[in-house]
Parts: sequence; structure tokens; C-alpha cells
Amino acid sequence: MTETLPEWRLEDLFVSPKDPAFQEALAAAATQTQRFVQTFASQDFSKASADILYQAIQDYEELSTLFGKLGTYTFLLFSENRNDAAHAQLFQNTREALQALESQLIFFTLALCALSQEDVERFYAAHAGIARYRPWLQQVRIFKPHTLDETSEKLMHDLHITSRSGWVRLFDQMMAALRFPYRGEMLTETQVLHLMNTSADPDVRRDAGLAFASGLESQKDTFALIMNNLVKDKATEDRWRHLPSPSASRHLQNQVEGDVVDTLVETVRAAYPRLSHRYYQHKATWLHQETLNFWDRNAPLPDVPQPTYTWDQAKEIVLSAYRAFSSEMATIGQRFFDEGWIHAAPAAGKDSGAYAHPCVPDVHPYILMNFKGSQRDVMTLAHELGHGIHQVLSAQQGYLMSDTPLTIAETASVFGEMLTFQALLKAANTPEQKRALTAAKVEDMLNTVVRQIAFHTFETKVHAARAGGELSGDDLAALWMQVQTESLGPAVTLSDPYKIYWTYIQHFIHSPFYVYAYAFGDCLVNALYATYQKQPHGFAETYIAFLKKGGTQRYDAMLSDFGLNPKDPAFWQQGLSVIEGLIHSLTEDAHL
Repeated sequence: MTETLPEWRLEDLFVSPKDPAFQEALAAAATQTQRFVQTFASQDFSKASADILYQAIQDYEELSTLFGKLGTYTFLLFSENRNDAAHAQLFQNTREALQALESQLIFFTLALCALSQEDVERFYAAHAGIARYRPWLQQVRIFKPHTLDETSEKLMHDLHITSRSGWVRLFDQMMAALRFPYRGEMLTETQVLHLMNTSADPDVRRDAGLAFASGLESQKDTFALIMNNLVKDKATEDRWRHLPSPSASRHLQNQVEGDVVDTLVETVRAAYPRLSHRYYQHKATWLHQETLNFWDRNAPLPDVPQPTYTWDQAKEIVLSAYRAFSSEMATIGQRFFDEGWIHAAPAAGKDSGAYAHPCVPDVHPYILMNFKGSQRDVMTLAHELGHGIHQVLSAQQGYLMSDTPLTIAETASVFGEMLTFQALLKAANTPEQKRALTAAKVEDMLNTVVRQIAFHTFETKVHAARAGGELSGDDLAALWMQVQTESLGPAVTLSDPYKIYWTYIQHFIHSPFYVYAYAFGDCLVNALYATYQKQPHGFAETYIAFLKKGGTQRYDAMLSDFGLNPKDPAFWQQGLSVIEGLIHSLTEDAHL
């Protein structure tokens, strides 16, 4: 009997798209926006009282929260089934309505940027409420050198819906509609990737890998068109804003210095031979191959039974791992299951990935994933639940300051994975089980660190090459094969079908230069977990306080509570040494 997997309940947002409360909220957003403009658009904040500025910030946060609630609801509906025309239309119409309202509010953030630092410091000293918003004001004002006049800002904002957002929506709907020809069946992306990454049968993995390539190849020209236009669109905006590099805007959003990211990237790339190259050479031997075919990279180890888990088993494993670390975190995690905050059932048209959406502070986050019972699915649940718990804890900071920069955002998720891995490892009964678990963890870490830094390198090369003119699908494939060959090493055979695999990586489309945050987070968590192992007493309390801060501190200040300094190049090597140690245990230690 097939188990029934949970689907989220969105009633905490709105009962249905036809819910009168939804239309009332849209109308309220328009009314409140008009009132905000009438009240503050002509205000010279440099001469205004602190009370007026504080009221403006509070009203702006209330409006932003309302926009977030409306946008979240339609996005979640769209994620359930991107082929549902009614939900797609609602999603687009709501985005356009909110985009128009947001355009009217641009004057306010421009006015905040126009304030002198002396004015800002005066407001901090005069009003405790404004001082509390210091982190948000600093983040708004960090873009001051790159802001344009109000007319230009509104134009860019208004065009976004039919330029960048339009291309992203095309990609999403195209991926949701694609089917992949596998042994007489037409599979979804989720189904075919599950076969390729989890099957113990090498013929199944091969056929799934080739089927995936075939389906992607059928849309190669459209994928190339989407990528070219998005990269050009970004380059145009970056040029107008006088940003020094394609990744600069992401660094500003993440509140991280570019040279810190460069050091991370250089450290990881230098470690490729000790990490991925070494591991995949051993894995080829374990699979009795001279080199690994690309579809075998994530293959389970041979002669080790592959566990499958029911949803209830996965839930208990993950919650127990969290509970052993912190009862408070486990209590929050339990609510996701009990109160319908998770959508885990795979379905045609559903987003094939996984995420935890923070929603708004007075509601709660929602988790989307596609559970098929593999060990990797258990780890995905642990990962996304970590995000969700983090979002619940940081909600107390309010809408404008609960959002965490990407430099910290992956911490709770990867830490949750580590807790779950250690729990599974402790429960393993045989050396073979421990070996399989350790290998799976190594591969997850390689996918999080090596693979994501290779993605970052690919993006960097694509943006640089696009500056010289439009890139063909073959041009993009050549860059992809170059960086993948470098990162995976000589033990992985990247045959011709693999050259199209760049097309399905959502982050290139949704969030340019997001991917280094995964490597940042993994190395950071490795250092955090090592600290926890050395000094477990009181660590959970310090860690929860860290998560509750949301976006109120920079990454370096937050990590100083643990005695960690990510600006020190040795910090990244410390994180990579954990991966090296696990690889060593697999290849050298007799008990594994």
C-alpha cells in the first residue's frame, strides 16, 4: 500500500484563490500604499523629526509584510503545479499588481539613501525605535553608491516583471512541462533524477542519465536564449548602477566582502585534487570501473542494501536528531508536521526542487520537497526543516530584519543535516552500513562545496564571455564541460550527453551567484560542529540565540560568539579538512 504523503495547508494565508479575504488584502495593499505616498512622498527626512521617520519605517514594514503574504500565497500555489493555468495566471497577476505598488514606494528607500551619515546617527541617538532598525537601514544604505534617480529606478522596477521575471517564469514552466523518455515511459524531472541518483542497477542509472540529457537537449536553444537574455539583462543593470563585477550585487546583499568569497573559491578549487578527484577515483574502484560515468557519480555503493524510509520513519529520524541537540528546536520542528506546513508528495508539474519559504513573521514558513523514500530524501528533510526552524526563530525580528543574508542562511539547514547524519551513523549496526552512510555524507558535502563552487566558476565565466556577444548553446556547453572537468577530475568520464546538464540548474536562472552560499555554509557548519564537539556545554543555547538574530548582524559579528573568524583563510581550510577526514576514513580506516 502506497503511503499518503503530506500536502501543505495554505489556509493560514488564505482559504482559496477565491477567498474574499484575498481580494480584500489586495485592496488594502493599494489603499495603504496610496496613504503612505500621500503622507511621506513630499517629506524631507533630513529635516523631519525622529517620530516621523520611525512612523514611516513602521508603515513601510507593515506594507512590505502585506505584500509578502500575498506574494507567498500565489507563489506556493504556483509551486504545487506550474502547469495549472489558473494558478499561473493568479501568480503573474498578483506579481504585477504588487510590482506596481512597490514602484510607488521606491521614493522611500531612495530618501533613506540620500540621508547623510550624520543625519542617520542623529536619528539613532534620538529614537530607540529607529536604532532598533539600524541593521535594516545599513543594508538599504549599502546600495547608496549604486542607486539611480527615482524615475530610472521606477523604470527598472517596472520592466523587471516582463524582463527578468518573465524569463524566469518561462524557465520554470518549461522545466515543469518537460518529460524524459525512459524505457517507454515519459518521466518527470523528479522521477528520472531519482532513478539516476539512487538506483543500484548501473543500467537503470545509465538509461535515466541519457533520458535526462535527451529531454534537456530537445529544448537546448530555448535554454540558451533564456540564459543569454538573463545575463545580458543583469549586465545592463550592473552597468547603470556602476557595479564592478557581475557578483558584486550579490556580495552586497549578502553583506560579505568580495575578497572573502574569492578566498573561499580559491581555497576550494585548490582542494579539488584532495577532495573530489581523490574520492571519485576510489569510488570508481569500488564500482569496479576504471572511471565513473557521469550517471554513476552519486550511485550507491555496491553490495550494500539501500535503505528506504517511510515518511513517518524519516520524520522520526530527523526530529529525534534535533531533539538530542535541542528540545526547543525539535518542538518547533514538530509543528511543521502537525500543522500542515510541508508539501512532500511528488506530482506532475510540481517544483522539482526543495525549499523552505519564510512567508511572513505572523504566519509561519512552508516547506516544499519531493519525498521518494531515499536516504538523500531524509537528509533533504533535515536540511529544509533546519531552514524552517531558523525562519521561525528569526521571525521575532519583524519582516524587515528576519531575513538572513545568504552567508548565514545555509547554516541551520546544513547543521541539521550534520545532526541527522551523526544520528544515523550512531544507529548503524554494521561496518557496511557505516561505510554507506559516510560515503553518502561525503557525496552530499562534495555536492555542496565542490559542485557549488564549480557552479560559481561557471557563472563567472558565462557572464564574462557574454560581454563579448551572445553565446550559443555549444559555447555554454563548452564552458560547462571545462569547469566540470576541473572540479570532478580525471576519474569521472564526462561524455557528450553531459554537456547539456548546465540547463537544469535553477540557481543560474532564479538567483545569480547564489551558489557560493552553499559552500560558505558547509564550511561554516563544519567549523561550528567541531566547536560543538569540543565544547558541548551551553552550545545549543548560544546556537539558538545566533539563529534568533536573523538579519540583525553581519556574518563575522555573529560568528565571533563562537570564536570563529571567516575572514581568516585558515577558516575555510578547517571546514574542508572535515571532508578530507571523512574521505580518509573511507579509504584508509579498516573499520569502515
